Amino acid sequence: MNMETDEPPKLDNGVGGSRATKTGKPERVGESGDEPINLILGEIQVLLAEKRTALSSLRTGIAIFALPLSVLSVLIATSRYYSFGKVMPLLVPLLLLNLGLVILGSWLIYISIHRIRHYEHRIRELTQKYHSIAEFIE
Repeated sequence: MNMETDEPPKLDNGVGGSRATKTGKPERVGESGDEPINLILGEIQVLLAEKRTALSSLRTGIAIFALPLSVLSVLIATSRYYSFGKVMPLLVPLLLLNLGLVILGSWLIYISIHRIRHYEHRIRELTQKYHSIAEFIE
């Protein structure tokens, strides 16, 4: 509530794709004069969301990569309780599954790092092109 009046405060959330100014025209970034600031900020928000998704994929890849290492650690720690000859039919498929998980985890990590670099590069390009929004990004 506003102290001078009993009206609730009015929020300008940029409905309609642009932020209206006193003249009624959309607010512009200024360097190119062609694109509204909300469009540029929206593109950066999408890029940041994609970067967050790539970071989540990176975290998943690291977890998948660590799982076979944990299984092998348990097998090595408990190796005195079994003989390799008797459990070989079980160990071979397990080791193949672990190899598959290591390859999958490595692939997820590689793709995620590649995507993160791409999104960082695109965000850097936008902030260099539009200097007025660089302060909001860094």
